[in-house]
Amino acid sequence: MRQSHERTVFVGKLKKARVEAGLTQAEVAEKLGCSQSWVSKVELGELRVEAIWLNRLAKLYGKPVSYFL
Repeated sequence: MRQSHERTVFVGKLKKARVEAGLTQAEVAEKLGCSQSWVSKVELGELRVEAIWLNRLAKLYGKPVSYFL
């Protein structure tokens, strides 16, 4: 399944924000109480992110939710 351009940009911003925050996928998983596999699949665009998780990721990365949209 091919991702839309918007989805590709979204997942790219997720990974960029994590790297800029100096966090590994494992560290994000630990801080959010989820699996590293979930973080990876989200960054690859294999899973959609529900609003509650996007809010948590944004807060962890020090970005407004609007940055990802």
